[in-house]
Amino acid sequence: MGDPALSEDSQKKPAKGWLGDRPGRSLLRISAALLGIALAGTALATIWPKPDPDGADVQSSEGPLALAPLPEQAVMVLVVGLDADTLNAPSNNAAPQGPANADSLMLVNISTKQPVQILQLPTELAVQLPGIEEMQALSKTWQHGGIALTSDVVGELIDLPTNKPDRYLVLSRQGLRRFVEGLGDIEVTLNQTYKYEDKSQGYSVNLQAGLQTLNGAQAEQLARHKAKANNDHQRRVRQQLLLQGVHRQLAEIDAVTVVPELLNVFSNQVTTDISSTEMLSLIAAAISAPSPPVITELPLAPRVGQQMLRELKPDLSLPIWPDQN
Repeated sequence: MGDPALSEDSQKKPAKGWLGDRPGRSLLRISAALLGIALAGTALATIWPKPDPDGADVQSSEGPLALAPLPEQAVMVLVVGLDADTLNAPSNNAAPQGPANADSLMLVNISTKQPVQILQLPTELAVQLPGIEEMQALSKTWQHGGIALTSDVVGELIDLPTNKPDRYLVLSRQGLRRFVEGLGDIEVTLNQTYKYEDKSQGYSVNLQAGLQTLNGAQAEQLARHKAKANNDHQRRVRQQLLLQGVHRQLAEIDAVTVVPELLNVFSNQVTTDISSTEMLSLIAAAISAPSPPVITELPLAPRVGQQMLRELKPDLSLPIWPDQN
């Protein structure tokens, strides 16, 4: 990702700054976020019921419910997909090369007996970051402040409570590949064929139209493909297909057998504050949901000319998400 400039019109009307028109509240949010990191385990202890020691070793026939006790309250997770191949890679090997960016951002809200809600966050959204005069893409928050800054900026954009999101999960491209490989190939239906080669990044896409079974490398191609610099929305649409395919695969496998082993392998490919037991609980809740995930995007104002950085649709009612209906 580069640092494309805003159009002239957009520069005259920049998106709301990171501290917005309520800097006092934003500073309080920062303090609360830092305190939350230290107290996260205690604060969330009431979300998951204590396991029953008498039944801990008893195999259940309840399908995904045998994985772990379901969360007693909704749990919101910030998922950050990096554009680097590994978590600690010095370069993203992208174009232009540089430190890793948040190439994909999502909030995932999981609650018992409710559809999983997923909000895709536009990484091209213009935000004001502390200490930087020019507007930056939301993707740059990872470079400038890691998960703490990314979480706080996202929370401010959507007007989340100061204790949200509850958890985070950061994965690299390799992490995505390993996850799909451990879960089993993912089925998606593509409405067109995608063929693309980028020699500068040593990266190519070759996916056929119709029903496809994707392995880890092909899943990365689908999630990453962006033939044009301003084609972010269409890439998010393709990522929705992958998310839906993952959910279907989770529902079809023998979760009690596959999921614990998957997490054992996947744990080395992510940075997260979700414990293994909590992860099992969230996956069990997602599998047990009565219907497929509800995936939405933050609404953006129309693009102005060749504008690269985007703005939120004006006059949005806060909080923007999640849906309370």
